[in-house]
Amino acid sequence: MHRGRGKPQSPARQAGPTEIPTTPWSKIEAARDWTTLSAGCYLLRTNVTDWSDEELWKAYIQLTEVGAAFRIHKSDLSIRPIWHQKEERVLAHIFVCFLAYVLWKTLGQLCDEAGLGSEPRRVLSELAEIRSMDVVLPTRSGMEIRTRCISKPTDHQQILLEKLRRKLPSKTTQKKM
Repeated sequence: MHRGRGKPQSPARQAGPTEIPTTPWSKIEAARDWTTLSAGCYLLRTNVTDWSDEELWKAYIQLTEVGAAFRIHKSDLSIRPIWHQKEERVLAHIFVCFLAYVLWKTLGQLCDEAGLGSEPRRVLSELAEIRSMDVVLPTRSGMEIRTRCISKPTDHQQILLEKLRRKLPSKTTQKKM
């Protein structure tokens, strides 16, 4: 709408009464009762008729674990989609992701058995501070002696390793090159 010169006026600024639309509604007591009774419960709907309730529940939990696996790949393992051009590289990437997930689940089981809970995030972040380094010593003859050293774990890390029944290598082999 124009008023003489200048910019058009927005509809919100136009003069006149504003009507607020109303929507009629009413309570449906049967739906309210069902909602109250089912609060905190799962309802699984399926077309599979020959599975028991327990089998259906396990299949559903597996689906949620698959979703969790993708979230683990993105967050904890920092694995993101990579666009490969060759099929063998795609398959190799999938294989590496699968191995990472298997290792993650294995660490989760070890944590669970050790009484540390079933989520290994915190344990992994604590143990990630343990460092491995290669020491290279040159010799007069021109060869190098390489040895791998592992940092000494803190008291807390050592307790975690003991609970997980894992030991760090005490001595690594030396290689002459």
